[in-house]
Amino acid sequence: MMIVRDLDALREAVAGWRLAGERVALVPTMGALHAGHMALVEAARRPNTRVVASIFVNPRQFGPAEDLDRYPRREAADARMLADGGCDLLWLPPVDAMYPAGFATVVSVAGSPALVLDGAARPGHFDGVATVVLKLLNQVAPDTAWFGEKDWQQLQVVRRMAADLDLSVEIMGLPTQRDDDGLALSSRNLYLDPAERARAVALPRTLGEAARQLALGAAPDEVLAQGRGALEAAGFAVDYLELADAETLGTAAPGRPARLLAAARLGMTRLIDNVPAEIK
Repeated sequence: MMIVRDLDALREAVAGWRLAGERVALVPTMGALHAGHMALVEAARRPNTRVVASIFVNPRQFGPAEDLDRYPRREAADARMLADGGCDLLWLPPVDAMYPAGFATVVSVAGSPALVLDGAARPGHFDGVATVVLKLLNQVAPDTAWFGEKDWQQLQVVRRMAADLDLSVEIMGLPTQRDDDGLALSSRNLYLDPAERARAVALPRTLGEAARQLALGAAPDEVLAQGRGALEAAGFAVDYLELADAETLGTAAPGRPARLLAAARLGMTRLIDNVPAEIK
C-alpha cells in the first residue's frame, strides 16, 4: 500500500491507474478505524478497481465545544489495518494542505436534508462535511465513493451535493456494521467506559423496538415519546429521536421509505444510530 501526503503524488498515482484502464474507489474516513471502515474497503474492492482510503480529521465539521482535540488518532495502526485489508493507497493530507493560508471557499448546504436533526443540533457541521468531501472527491477523482449508513444524514447530504453539483461520482452506502450486541460500530465508542458501553446497547434496542411498533401500526408520536423515555431511563441525554423521510429527512409519509434516527449522549460521548422504518 502506498502512503501519500502530497497532492501531486496522489494525482500521479491515480493518473497511472487511469492510464492502465483501472477504476478508482474512495473510502473517506477520519481514522480510528474499525471493522465498519474495513467493510467499506472490502465493498469498494471490485475487479479492475483501485481503493484509496483517506484519513483526515476535519476541523471544519467540529463545533467549538466538540471533541476535535481529543478525537482518537492512531495513524500507524490504521495504516496496518488498511494494508492488511487490501487498500491500494492511503491519502493522509495535512491540515495546512487541505486548508492553506487564505482558504476562503466553502460549500454551503442550505436546504433539506442538511438543516434538520444533526444540522440543527450542530450548526455549520454539514457545511464542513460537504466542503471536505468535495475537496477529497476533487483530489482523488474516484468513480465511486463509499460511506457507511450509520451516518445516514451525512450520506444523504453528500448524495444531494453530488446531484446538485453534477459530480461524476457514484455515492455508495453500506449498511451499518454492528457489534454482536447491536451497537453500531463507531470511532467514538472508544470514549465509553465499561459501564457506559453496557448501557449503550439501549440505543439500537430502542430504535429496533420503535421500528417494530411502527410496523404494527402504532401512532408515530406515541412511539417516539416512548422511545425517548426509554433512552432517558437508560441514562442517555437525548438530542433527538425522530421519524423522517429516508431521502429528504423531511416529514415521513406512508408509501415513502422512512428512517428512525437518533442522537443521544452517555456522559461525554455522543452516539448516533438509525434504522429503516415503515409507516402504516
